[in-house]
Amino acid sequence: MSAISIETVVHRGQQRRFIDLPWQIYASDPCWIPPLRRAQEELLGFHPHPFYERNKTKSFLATRGGRDVGRITAIVNVGHIERYKEKRGFFGFFECADDLEATTHLFDAAREWLSDQGMSFIRGPVNPSLNYECGLLIEGFATPPFFMMTHNRPYYADLIEANGFRKIEDLYAFWGEMSMLEGIDSKLGVMVEGVKERFGVSVRSLDRSRFTDEVRMFLDIYNTSLAGTWGFVSLSEGEVNHMANHLKHLIVPELSLVAEVDGKPIGTVFCLLDYNPRIKAMNGRLFPFGFLKLLWNKSAIKRMRAISTNVVPEYQAWGVGLVLHAALVPRLYKWGMKEVEFSWVLESNHLSKRTLERGGALVTKKYRIYQDDPPSDASETESVG
Repeated sequence: MSAISIETVVHRGQQRRFIDLPWQIYASDPCWIPPLRRAQEELLGFHPHPFYERNKTKSFLATRGGRDVGRITAIVNVGHIERYKEKRGFFGFFECADDLEATTHLFDAAREWLSDQGMSFIRGPVNPSLNYECGLLIEGFATPPFFMMTHNRPYYADLIEANGFRKIEDLYAFWGEMSMLEGIDSKLGVMVEGVKERFGVSVRSLDRSRFTDEVRMFLDIYNTSLAGTWGFVSLSEGEVNHMANHLKHLIVPELSLVAEVDGKPIGTVFCLLDYNPRIKAMNGRLFPFGFLKLLWNKSAIKRMRAISTNVVPEYQAWGVGLVLHAALVPRLYKWGMKEVEFSWVLESNHLSKRTLERGGALVTKKYRIYQDDPPSDASETESVG
């Protein structure tokens, strides 16, 4: 067997090979969804993206016998370092054939570069942070992912764990059919009405006349509400603006709701249709006509991902999330929605897990975040970062 060679991705040809590799890895996997190529180029820093105004990465390709067999990106997230006061690097965009030697060489290259940047430990996968696609799929390989969720080969966990990584946190995807709502605990309805009456909570849809400002408001509440969440680092102002400009084409206003008290937004539920079957049909290419195919006749899409329910800290104990979800249900029926995935939910987020379980939602996929801290250190960092 020929030796493994590691290339640092520098020029355009290497970038193209890096992006193309998943098409080889998943050629026989019917559940894989091709990434949008342009989005990948930006998230990797191959084209400008505001994540890289402060942060930096280095990407590597593994080849054997002149054939690309693996890839990885090492990431320095300045916001994480500043918030958690630790020299922790990250890895992401990992793909590899079932080749332990290639994986080891890739992680060796990532560790060496991160060490040169002053990093002591590594966490991942994040693409390129927890605010984007993240986590390694460890359960639920038999069905395709919903929009903006990851998918990978089952053997990836073995390759990563063989390189000294251990679990630090799991992420859950909860799934439900609309027909399951008939069995929801009636007490939840009483609780919702109680919250609305006691605190004066009202719910409205996203305002089309101020669409861009409304999307920015959603993202600002996202930043504020998650301040105490495990591993969270706020989106920068540049990331908020960039994300708002992109999401405004994908959001359906009537399926993204705002909770208000005295006219002040205090919470949101943010949903996106499952565009993945369309992305697969156009093989990840938006141009020349993919963009039109992606957005044409949105009402025909009957699967949706509820990405995030966020409530600002001072109102988080009020049950506002229940009010938002209750207001969403009739809108879903009106749309003709068939399936909804709530993802992702941290395993340590016991309130959200209990609420979804009481609503009848089922855990259909699990994702894992790893880190390579020694066992004695892993338990210490779990509570802070």
